[in-house]
Amino acid sequence: MEARPEMRADVIVIGAGPTGLACAIEAQKAGPKVISLDKGCLVNSIFHYPANMIFFTTPELLEIGDIPFSTANPKPNRLEALEYYRKVTEHYKLDVRQYQRVETVTGDDNDFHITTCDRLGRVYDYVCRKVIVATGYYDRANLLRIPGEDLLKVFHYYREPHPYFDNDVLIIGGKNSAAISALDLWRHGARVTIAHRGPKMHSHVKYWILPDIENRIKNGEIAAYFNTTVQEIAADHVLLQTPEGEIRIKNDFVFALTGYHPDYDFLRAMGIELSSEQCRPVCDPVTLESNVPGVYVAGVIVAGSRTNEIFIENGRFHGQQIAADLRQKLG
Repeated sequence: MEARPEMRADVIVIGAGPTGLACAIEAQKAGPKVISLDKGCLVNSIFHYPANMIFFTTPELLEIGDIPFSTANPKPNRLEALEYYRKVTEHYKLDVRQYQRVETVTGDDNDFHITTCDRLGRVYDYVCRKVIVATGYYDRANLLRIPGEDLLKVFHYYREPHPYFDNDVLIIGGKNSAAISALDLWRHGARVTIAHRGPKMHSHVKYWILPDIENRIKNGEIAAYFNTTVQEIAADHVLLQTPEGEIRIKNDFVFALTGYHPDYDFLRAMGIELSSEQCRPVCDPVTLESNVPGVYVAGVIVAGSRTNEIFIENGRFHGQQIAADLRQKLG
């Protein structure tokens, strides 16, 4: 059956985060009709960042589509970023279909068929010539795979401190997200404990945050167990394996902030080959076209498991690389 015009495009971008939007903008500039699909809202990952989060980078490094990011602050916050990306989407009149999860990508170069499903279970069928995959990684948490991880008191994302006032909270992890959430919770009245498998807070913790968290630990305001793993999470306590042996501590809530990873199964289902060690997709380093002709990869997924190599700051340029190839191949 012939697809309706509104379901056909030259290029479909899977993912409407900053990199996906940058790819849609650059592809659209090259002339083709572009549709963007996302299983969540616009820049869904940024929306799910902590409510009061401040970016580590300057606003100009978050810019896409040659649209200035104006802010009075040296480092923009989450709300400013959400507004910026909404305005960019409006400026370029991008066709973004939100809350549509991509279920399947089939077909061949110049004749791809994409099936999506929305929140109400309705199915949509798209047809396109080229596909750009910019699905990020933030919605796939690295699981601990320990007893009790599925309890309702356990979270893999931190939003805001208020619900945890006067509660015993365990933070699992030792990088930026762990340090920031631990400090935020402590400053808003939670009793905070950190458990980290390393010997100290990670060296990648930002330079202005590291002394703050280290001083809180030194002063005994935040408890910390290093060289420690969590053995079990129970309704009112957790079991920790420390260098001194197993200990049990009282607990109300757990934030397992142990990192995130791309949806490797989704990439493999499209036929994209991944490197054995780091799960990097096989792709042309210049055009970013994968081993599947007509399917491009962009953003953090290009780095595979090395998610600390690509951020908005450099992933936003992937759209230009891909668009240059699309100009030649789509004419």
